[in-house]
Amino acid sequence: MKNKKNMMYLAISNLFLVFLGVGLVIPVIPQIKEQMNFSGAVMGMMISIFAFAQLIASPITGVMSDKMGRKKMIAAGMLLFSFSELLFGLAQSVNGFYFSRALGGIAAALIMPSVTAYVADMTTISERPRAMGLVSAAISGGFIIGPGVGGFIAHFGIRAPFFAAATVAFIGFICSLIILKEPEKQLVAISDGPKASILDILKNPLFSSLFIIILISSFGLQAFESIYSIMSTINFGFSVSEIALIITISGTLALICQIFFFDWIVTRVGEMGIIQLSFFISAIFIGIIAVTNSHLVVILSTFVVFLAFDLFRPAVTTYLSKHAGEQQGTINGLNSTFTSFGNIIGPVAAGSLFDVNHYFPYYVSAAILLATGFLSLLLNGKQLRKTA
Repeated sequence: MKNKKNMMYLAISNLFLVFLGVGLVIPVIPQIKEQMNFSGAVMGMMISIFAFAQLIASPITGVMSDKMGRKKMIAAGMLLFSFSELLFGLAQSVNGFYFSRALGGIAAALIMPSVTAYVADMTTISERPRAMGLVSAAISGGFIIGPGVGGFIAHFGIRAPFFAAATVAFIGFICSLIILKEPEKQLVAISDGPKASILDILKNPLFSSLFIIILISSFGLQAFESIYSIMSTINFGFSVSEIALIITISGTLALICQIFFFDWIVTRVGEMGIIQLSFFISAIFIGIIAVTNSHLVVILSTFVVFLAFDLFRPAVTTYLSKHAGEQQGTINGLNSTFTSFGNIIGPVAAGSLFDVNHYFPYYVSAAILLATGFLSLLLNGKQLRKTA
């Protein structure tokens, strides 16, 4: 039992290492732009390529995870991510940077569905909420800690964080090969039978309605996050350091809630209850940010919004894993795909709306999230309430 938990924690640690590696490079991106004389469009494309590659690859890698096994996919993903970071550190042309980012997106597609499926296979239904809370916390924790660590490493050179990320990922690859073992799958399907194709899964109202909700939620979150720094500076006069402090503290408090309180919340309101509440709460507080003039209200509202979405992610993953049966990889791959699609279109939409009016991104984001909250109550209502 102890060895089983250690393997599960190692798999989750790999996910943490990947997003730590992604976070490491954030502080030096402006310097890379200046050093290479890249335009803002080029830098934006670098971000989009990662998400687009992950979007395309996730359904394929999810199916491969079910067919080939979790360990192989996790190890391959860690090795590919290590190679992509090394290439980014060595790149001297636009195409080199683009290629590196595309490989990074494919690596994330290899790792995320397989780690989530691995954790689902290693846990019982009762253990699942806490385990999925840790999975989500690993992602959030990597993003939160990464920029600070990257800023320190950057003192040794602006390419140093990329080489550090490559080294850390390669260590994760070696540990995965040596320590991880393929889990005995916990069969928790609603009904036994032949495995459904991706098209069959998308036709299933239980999954299709939730994938729509995932797409809209990631769109709403990215529309909020991508424009937050600019909005806070222009509309409220926050400095860069103040914005960084607000985001870091909010993210850290939300991370603590994921680790220590998510399981407790699930036992009281259920995964679907958390999903629905997160939409209504985030919509309300994004709306408050858009209309308030109080800095304190903005700070408190920011924390609530981050907390709502950080509880939404593990709730969705837990809910899907309880109904995925033997197709954990496929289902989680589709989860990653719809999340990535929202992550791509959210910032684009927010930027366009911001050009029209500085407050439009928040108005639209709040309206969409509120509508999705009602949609989550209506879509496939009887079946969702029955299985929540």
